[in-house]
Order: sequence, then C-alpha cells, then structure tokens
Amino acid sequence: MEIVVQLVLLVVGFAMLMKGADWFVDGASKVADRLGIPQLVIGLTIVAMGTSLPEAAVSISAAVQGSAEITIGNVVGSNIMNVLVILGLTSVICAIAVQKSTVCYEIPFTILITVLLAVLGLSDHQISRLEGVVFWAFMILYLLYLLYMAKKGNAPDKEEETHKQESVLKLLFLIVFGAFVVVWGSDIAVDAATGLARSFGMSERFIGLTIVALGTSLPELVTSVTAAIKGKPDIAVGNIVGSNIFNILFVVGTTALITPVVYSGDFLVDSIVAVAAMVLLFFCVLPKKKLGRMGGVLLLTGYATYFVYLIR
Repeated sequence: MEIVVQLVLLVVGFAMLMKGADWFVDGASKVADRLGIPQLVIGLTIVAMGTSLPEAAVSISAAVQGSAEITIGNVVGSNIMNVLVILGLTSVICAIAVQKSTVCYEIPFTILITVLLAVLGLSDHQISRLEGVVFWAFMILYLLYLLYMAKKGNAPDKEEETHKQESVLKLLFLIVFGAFVVVWGSDIAVDAATGLARSFGMSERFIGLTIVALGTSLPELVTSVTAAIKGKPDIAVGNIVGSNIFNILFVVGTTALITPVVYSGDFLVDSIVAVAAMVLLFFCVLPKKKLGRMGGVLLLTGYATYFVYLIR
C-alpha cells in the first residue's frame, strides 16, 4: 500500500512540475517577446531557465534533504535524456535547423562545462562550495554572452507586439505562481522517488538517472516537440542546449553553494555518456547545420544502449 501511495505522489509531483514549468515558460516567453528578444535567445534563456526549474528545485531539495546522489543523478541524467531522447524524438518528428552560433559556440561550451563537471566531481568525489563559485563565474560569462546576442537581435515588430496583448500583471502572476508550483511539486517528487528507491532496494543514483531525470525533463520534451511542430526550431534546440548549460552551471553551482554535493565514483560512466551525447550532437549538426531524422535515430539508439547498461 505504501508503494502505491509513493507512486501516486510521484505522478502528482511530476504533474505539478510540468504544469508549473508550462505556466512559467508561457508568462516569461510572452514578456520576453514584447521586448523583441530573438527566438534563439528566448530558447537559450527564458525557456531554458523555465524548463530547468524542475531540475533546480528537485536537486536543491534533494541535497538539503541529504539525498545528494539524486542531485548529480538528476542533472547528469536529465542532460543525457535532453540530448539523446528529447532532441532525438523531436528531430524524428521534424528535421531541425540549427543556428550557426549554436554549432560554433553554445554546443562546444556545453561540452566544455560537462567535462569540467566530471573532472571536478570525480577528482575528489564532491562538488565543493568553491567549485560552486567557479560554476557561477561561468554562468555570469554565459549570461554576458546572451546579453550580447540579444543586442544583436532585431527590433520588435510593433504590429505583432500590440496584437492580443495580455495584462503584464497576469503574465507576472503566471511566472511567480508557476515557479511556486514547480518548487512544491519537486518536494513531493523527491520524497516519493526516495521512498520508492528504498522500498525496492534501488540506489539513489539509478532513481536520479532514470525516474527523476525523466520527470524533470518532461517540460523540455513538451516544449521542444511543440516548438518544432510550430516551426520554431531555434527554440527547440536552444531550449535543450540552454537547459543543459543551466543544469550544470546554475543547478549544480547553486546546490554546491548551499551544501557540498557528493559526486560518487559510480557516475564515471554516466559522465562519459553525458559528454559523448553532446559530442555526438555536435557531429550530427556540423555538416549541414541541421539535425535530420537519421541523426535523431542515432541519438535515440545511443540512449537505448545506455539504458541497457543501466538496467543490466
């Protein structure tokens, strides 16, 4: 009976994460759109931050509650799932054009910080507060780069801007309320996932890499597939790349500033897979600045192989 209750709570927590992130992204995207910020920058910032809220809330909650392995498992697992599953599925549904800046700067930067996370974590099996400061320094540099990108963008279309405007107060309420629901849902999800792990004798690493990673990646999945179907590929790719950057720099960095995060040696293979996933994405999009269906199948095959390793 206790297992059934934990499963129900896990589903409720994930539903709150999805809906809360949806409200946050909707409100924040519309506010950003009024300011005339380019689609790619919106994907890399507002949408990426919104869809990374579940990872942030779950990871910080888990670390504070003493389940530190869920923190790293969630971030590494979500980043692997974001690239191999979400971009894989999205590109199978609809081929995705990729901006030159994403190929030349954002994907290589993501590879760099993914390697940095693995090296720092595996060297002494923790992410210390000082290393949290290092991640935040990279975060500030990344935000300065995005500010430069935003200034290069086009001015807003006044006719489109005035069409069907919604109340700013309503949009701000959506942002605040969405964030509140995400935080609450994350607390429920972490408690339920940890309870299930103990009931079935599973490691927190496995739970973090699979169940929690999938649940917190649902907003990215919904956002990317929707963006691709609506013909906004910049948001689809920018959302995933931006989310992976925020997951490492903001989520891990902020969590480490609150409390040092344990980085178990068991995460060696997962860390290698996270780096390999980004490298595979880079080589898939490099030739034609496009992620086609064959590339999507290759990414999905990569995740299937990794999942077999996890459950072996």
